[in-house]
Amino acid sequence: MNKCVERLYNGIVKENPTLVLTLGMCPTLAVTTSAINGAGMGLASTVVLALSNLIISMLRKIIPDRVRMPAYIVIVASFVTMVQFLMEGFVPSLYASLGIYIPLIVVNCIILGRAEAYASKNPPIPSLFDGIGMGLGFTLALTALGAFREVLGAGTIFGFNFLAKNTTSFQPITIFVMAPGAFFVLAMLVALMNRIKDKKGKPIKDICRDDGCLSCPNLTCNGRKNSTEEVAK
Repeated sequence: MNKCVERLYNGIVKENPTLVLTLGMCPTLAVTTSAINGAGMGLASTVVLALSNLIISMLRKIIPDRVRMPAYIVIVASFVTMVQFLMEGFVPSLYASLGIYIPLIVVNCIILGRAEAYASKNPPIPSLFDGIGMGLGFTLALTALGAFREVLGAGTIFGFNFLAKNTTSFQPITIFVMAPGAFFVLAMLVALMNRIKDKKGKPIKDICRDDGCLSCPNLTCNGRKNSTEEVAK
């Protein structure tokens, strides 16, 4: 269970595919004109990520090494086709909004990257949770990006106009629903994520004491260990 929780945390926070690894930038910048589009694309990718990771992990000892990438693409494409049909049948408006970017999930570098880097080398259950974690991280990033762009560019959130219709205090900044706005908001979110990560963990050199390693309270520091070993000798 700890392994599964670790994979979820890794995908959502530690190695968020959009805000940390900066992968999958094509759908990230193209479809996030609204929060609902970002959430829809993220959830569709999450389903494909989780199921493809699971199947690839189950077949990892059967698929020959020389044809692993074509095999991965066939597996991913099968799930993308199913997701595409389901979206077309049950959420046609969202399907029309996302357009060509739904079938392009097949070549999303996040999905193929996790298949190659993790699912092909690990058991099915951790691989499933790795796909879910990466997918949720992707979904949260796209939803946040779409929400910021929608609020600033249209004054709505998930299509709901939260501002009074007759208000003159807010004028939509239309550049945020255009291509340049995606770059601006993405840069702000990446900077915010970097700031949070910097606060969580400072490098050892920033917290070391000036009076030497032996007096340092950080027992896990390599410098402290080496100095202790030298004194013992």
